[in-house]
Amino acid sequence: MWRSLFLALGFYFILAGVQCLSVDHVYFRIHESAPAPGPFDLMAKEGPQKELAPPPWMPWTFISGGAVVCLYSFTLPRKLAK
Repeated sequence: MWRSLFLALGFYFILAGVQCLSVDHVYFRIHESAPAPGPFDLMAKEGPQKELAPPPWMPWTFISGGAVVCLYSFTLPRKLAK
């Protein structure tokens, strides 16, 4: 169980690092308590936006950290002593 958990976490961090390499800015919309938009209001702006610009070191840190965690998951014994 621990092996699969660490492998999944490492894989997640590798994917997050690759995604950070491919984007310059990420915009988050802050939803306010309002009624749901109609079918033609899908692109309506619902509130202020927050911008996140990942620094240049973030993708490489995520990728290398995820690789280390994946390698650690391969070194765990198949069955841990209880």
